[in-house]
Amino acid sequence: MQPLKGIKILLVDDEPNILQFLELGLQNEGFEVKCAQDGIAAINLIKQFQPHVAILDVMMPGMDGFEVCRMLKKTENVAVIMLTAKDEVDDRVKGLTLGADDYMVKPFSFDELLARIHARIRNQFPNLFGEVVIGPFRIDDRRKEISLENRVLELSPTEYELLKFLVLNHGLVLSKSMILEKVWSYDFGGEENIVEVYIRSLRDKLNDKDRQLIRTLRGSGYRVDLS
Repeated sequence: MQPLKGIKILLVDDEPNILQFLELGLQNEGFEVKCAQDGIAAINLIKQFQPHVAILDVMMPGMDGFEVCRMLKKTENVAVIMLTAKDEVDDRVKGLTLGADDYMVKPFSFDELLARIHARIRNQFPNLFGEVVIGPFRIDDRRKEISLENRVLELSPTEYELLKFLVLNHGLVLSKSMILEKVWSYDFGGEENIVEVYIRSLRDKLNDKDRQLIRTLRGSGYRVDLS
């Protein structure tokens, strides 16, 4: 996906080297970028800058990334990606519970961060794109239609949301729990097996008998492969 002119990203990290590296990389990709080295500065920037995406380091002196995330999600329409040096499940759960949209563990590749930024923009700000074309798919969120190679798929509302989530996050491994959270939401009271049922239905409608489009990664989840 080519970056859209005017997409704004706020970087918040107390490590100047990381800020400089990410700022230069994202600016080279065409994004408008502002930086803050602590939570207070980030909150002060948010009103005037109004970013589409905020990338927050968890461990910062004073106001940490969790508190910044909580405050942003209460008042702003912004996608939040949390960064941490620790691969702690409790941290990840806490960030997602506070409204974070994604979570990455340091060190990470810039290309993966870029892919996750693109996915968050497509998910949270679809009106910036009108129709989104990704590989052989065309997603029209206004009509709630997805086409595969110019063939409109006959999808139920849940199948539409699931396929949209998978395609918008193509290339990323999506666990069943993440899919349930994003497609069925936190209050879903059923079993994770419902994801398998809907994936099977989508494969039938996509004629993906060989599972080359929606791949199963045993023990990890699913990944849409458009390569």
